[in-house]
Amino acid sequence: MSDDWEARVADLWERLDAMGREEFVAAMQALAAERGPDDPDALFEVGGAHDSTGFTAEAVGYYERAVAAGLAGVRRRRVSIQLASSLRETGHPERALAMLAEERERGSDAYDDALAMCEALTLAKLGRDREGLAVALTALAPHLPRYQRSTVNYARGLVGLDPLG
Repeated sequence: MSDDWEARVADLWERLDAMGREEFVAAMQALAAERGPDDPDALFEVGGAHDSTGFTAEAVGYYERAVAAGLAGVRRRRVSIQLASSLRETGHPERALAMLAEERERGSDAYDDALAMCEALTLAKLGRDREGLAVALTALAPHLPRYQRSTVNYARGLVGLDPLG
């Protein structure tokens, strides 16, 4: 993978807020075209461009193609979060929740809290607000200066689990 291409993708993302929606997507598609129609990283970035500009339904197909093409590394973790979010927002929260559970089983990394955020929102979309709040509080707990144990215990209690278990 070209460092130059990655730098240009990063630069384009930096300019997102200064560009129009269609202009941004077109610019990302032009960068992706340099990599070919089946490049998983390019497909992921085009999916993200659609997603970040409100073309959420269009993003789903790009994300799915990126995974099918063998997306790897940190983008693989990110695509699970972004695809689940897109599925949630396009009327498929059950599928999103299953995808997030599968991703959690893959292991732990710096995106664990983002995964929890997406899971919490998906549970809320499904009307399971208490479970969503419990997930969010559990993810938040390690970042608190104090009260970590209490926060996790309260979160467990929200979903009917023994707070001290």
